[in-house]
Amino acid sequence: MISINAAWNVVNFRARLVRGLVAAGYEVIAVAPPDEHVERLRALGIDYVPIAMDKQGVSPLRDLGLFWSYWRILRRLGAGVFLGYTAKPNIYGSLAARAAGMEVINNVSGLGTAFIRGGWLRRVVETLYRLAFRASATIFFQNADDRALFLSRRIVGPERARLLPGSGIDLAHFQPAPPPTGSGPFRFLLVARMLRDKGVLEYVEAARRLRPRWPDVRFQLLGPVDAANRTAISRAMVEEWVREGSVEWLGAVDDVRPLLAAADCVVLPSYREGLPRTLLEAAATARPLIATDVPGCRDIVRDGVNGLLCAVADAGSLAAAMERMLEAGPDQRAAWGASARAIAEAEYSDEVVLARYLAAIEEALQSAER
Repeated sequence: MISINAAWNVVNFRARLVRGLVAAGYEVIAVAPPDEHVERLRALGIDYVPIAMDKQGVSPLRDLGLFWSYWRILRRLGAGVFLGYTAKPNIYGSLAARAAGMEVINNVSGLGTAFIRGGWLRRVVETLYRLAFRASATIFFQNADDRALFLSRRIVGPERARLLPGSGIDLAHFQPAPPPTGSGPFRFLLVARMLRDKGVLEYVEAARRLRPRWPDVRFQLLGPVDAANRTAISRAMVEEWVREGSVEWLGAVDDVRPLLAAADCVVLPSYREGLPRTLLEAAATARPLIATDVPGCRDIVRDGVNGLLCAVADAGSLAAAMERMLEAGPDQRAAWGASARAIAEAEYSDEVVLARYLAAIEEALQSAER
């Protein structure tokens, strides 16, 4: 059983894992809140069970209800292993799975707003993670910083905390694209949900600073407006940026490959990540990268090797990195893009992710039999 906070998340980030588990002989059931991607999820050849989830809420009563919903589903379906992703499935799904006698494997794909902002919410979330993970067979982390943080806070023990190269990347699906020709305008592209924590505000401010000196450069945003997130940027604000001429908003698409291929540089000024899928996809497409020097981003972007790093929450530092990219010239950018592809091939293949999951599942099942 695999549970994430949206059917969209399974389809976009775990489809290759799901297909690999099915090919290995496992029956796979997905438990996630319904959205417009449910039919695409079912098309993977697996069963789907909807669950109501207040993804961003902090109501104890709603979360207790979520635990009860998980417990009823898990007791009825009786799977052997529960694979949890994102905060609430990792916490309440794991607790219910253990209560139902299942083995649990977790994936901490990022620490989210609670850890970035700190305060009382972080303390509560840490306590819940500690409780939920105490009997998990394996907890996968997508970067060494997140693993070290959970170890230092004694949320997990070192023997069960393992590293995973993100969700992996399908290197056959994301092929290297030749650099755009020099005849058109230079395009920066930020691919993310429209959230403050993704550095969208800093990106827009950097565009404003650069536009007077580089009037022909295009600054593009690609991704959905997500009103359910506490750091969400409103559609009205995005549309105002477009009207003032600072950026172009491309909305959301099912296939990002044509837009990655059309971009000269992909930017992600995020405040913190697990291992950002957007940078992996851009790297596999052989695009030079700009990202913040934070956990997750700096795992993929190596300054001066496949792109440039900048300071977090600093529009001036981001603008300077973007100007360096503009001034680098097409040959240097092509070299950075080639290095990005080489790093994706060497370190981030989704075949590595599948192999580690298959090993962890087999290990958990053998442990349960003993």
